[in-house]
Amino acid sequence: MTATDNELEPLDPIYVADVLSRPPFVQISGVCNVRDLGSYPTATPGVITKPGYAYRGAEVSNIREEGIQQMKALGIRTVFDLRSDPEMKKYSTPIPVIEGVQILHTPVFTDEDYSPESMAKKFELYASGTTEAFMKLYSQILDHGGRAFGTIFGHVRDRPNSPFLFHCTAGKDRTGIVAAMLLKLAGVDDQLICQDYSLTQIGREPDREKVLRRLSKEPLFAANTELALRMLTSRHETMYATLGLFRDKYGGVEAYVKNFCGLTDDDISIIRANLMVLAKSRM
Repeated sequence: MTATDNELEPLDPIYVADVLSRPPFVQISGVCNVRDLGSYPTATPGVITKPGYAYRGAEVSNIREEGIQQMKALGIRTVFDLRSDPEMKKYSTPIPVIEGVQILHTPVFTDEDYSPESMAKKFELYASGTTEAFMKLYSQILDHGGRAFGTIFGHVRDRPNSPFLFHCTAGKDRTGIVAAMLLKLAGVDDQLICQDYSLTQIGREPDREKVLRRLSKEPLFAANTELALRMLTSRHETMYATLGLFRDKYGGVEAYVKNFCGLTDDDISIIRANLMVLAKSRM
C-alpha cells in the first residue's frame, strides 16, 4: 500500500495545534513530535504504561531555553540520540550541551551506512512510500540497531525512576521502532501501538517545511516534493506490518531483544515491570 493524496496534504493548523496541546503530546520548545508513552492500557487488567517516564521525540539540536526548562520540569535527565555522525554533520544539527541532562550518542547505523550509494538506495525506498519499502527499511534498522536499542532497554531495567527521551531526526522510523518495542514488552495492544506510530503525522507537522527544505537538497527529491512527502508518512498499516515483521523474521519482540540486544528473560521481566504501574497510581 502506498500513500494517498490526502496523506500528503498539509494538515489544518488549528486541528494540529489542538491535538498537540493534549496528551500524549508534550511541549518541549524547539523539539518537535514529543510525546509520553505512558497511560496506555496493557494486557494486565488495571495496569497501564508508566506516565512521565518514557518519552519519544524528534531531534533536540534546536531546543530553546524554554524547552530546556520544560525538559527538566518533566524530570528528563537522560536523552538517547539514535542519529549517526554523518547525519548530524549533513544537516548541521549537532548534539547540544544541556547542563544537568546527559545526552548519550547511541547511533543505529555506522558511519559507513551513510555512503552516497547507501543513502541513495534508502531514499529510493522511502520515496516509494509503500508498506513493502518501509519493511525493507525497518528490517535494516532492526538488523543494525541492536546495540543502540539495548542501551535504552538497559536504562529501563536499571533506572526505573529516571525519565528519559529517545529520538532520531524526525522521531518517526528509528524512534517509532523503539517505541513499538517498549509498548509491546509492556503488553500494549497492537492497535494502540499502531495508533501511537500514526500520531507522528500530526507531531511532525510543525516541522514540515523545514524537513522539505532539507530533502530538497537531495537529488532524488529536488524536483519532486511528492516523493519527499511519501518519505514522511506514518500510516497505521505501516506499523501493523512492522509488528508482523517482528513475528515473522525475528520471532517476536522478546526474541529480538534477546538475540540482538543481549537481554535475558530476567532482564525482560524487570523491564516489563518497570514500564507499568497500576492505573490508579499517580506516579
